[in-house]
Amino acid sequence: MTASHRNNVKILGSGDRTLMFAHGYGCDQNMWRHVVPSFTDDFKVVLFDYVGSGLSDAAAFDRTRYSTLRGYAQDVIEIIEELNLHNVHFVGHSVSSMIGALAAIEQPEYFASLTMIGPSPCYINSGDYKGGMERGDVEDLLESLESNHVAWSATMAPVIMGNPETPELADELQASFCRMNPFLANHFARVTFLSDNRSDLVKVRTNTLIVQCRKDAIAGTSVGEYVHKCLPTSEFVMIDATGHCPHMSAPKEVVKALQNFLHEKPFPLLA
Repeated sequence: MTASHRNNVKILGSGDRTLMFAHGYGCDQNMWRHVVPSFTDDFKVVLFDYVGSGLSDAAAFDRTRYSTLRGYAQDVIEIIEELNLHNVHFVGHSVSSMIGALAAIEQPEYFASLTMIGPSPCYINSGDYKGGMERGDVEDLLESLESNHVAWSATMAPVIMGNPETPELADELQASFCRMNPFLANHFARVTFLSDNRSDLVKVRTNTLIVQCRKDAIAGTSVGEYVHKCLPTSEFVMIDATGHCPHMSAPKEVVKALQNFLHEKPFPLLA
């Protein structure tokens, strides 16, 4: 099985540089549709679905490979290698922020930059670190997902999306959650919400943009600031948006932040 088939890879645009968009938990590549058109003139745009999401090949799921986020990062690397891509500008939403970081740690020469939208290296509070949830809260969330996938989706989609004035966005997110195979949805959720990649951040040597919303129920401002502090070659941008999915609720703000970052003079990499 090729990586392109496994991950339902799509390529748009014909620019000299490569821009790779990676979706968050419960989503798929279609969630980038309001952002992508702004970049197809200048970039080759690569879209894909993680195994278990969108139109990926669910038969490729392997419990051992995908027991940590490194398995998903390996998929990113294999897509890049199969397509013979170079100097990739990787844009990851939510959990894809850490997946992109892990891929860049493993193969730094493949990446020109990382953009992290709503990143969180750890969702669980630990000592002075405030990830946003207690361990018990996360366990309850995961047990709720396992017991009733549909009800969990209906409850969590509005919380994650925010922006109650546009309920159609939460409806779209809910529908995306519900399209996932319940077993695979539960597995990816456990890997996502129980992950702790704080110690990996210091290994990232790739120029990084951190995009933070003013109010995010999943990855709050303190988490974004923590990631920024841990990444010496990073830039932190607070955009005029709320919720955890600004590429859906405020795409113009995301496009503006990304364009500014991609066209500015790169700051030096660490030795």
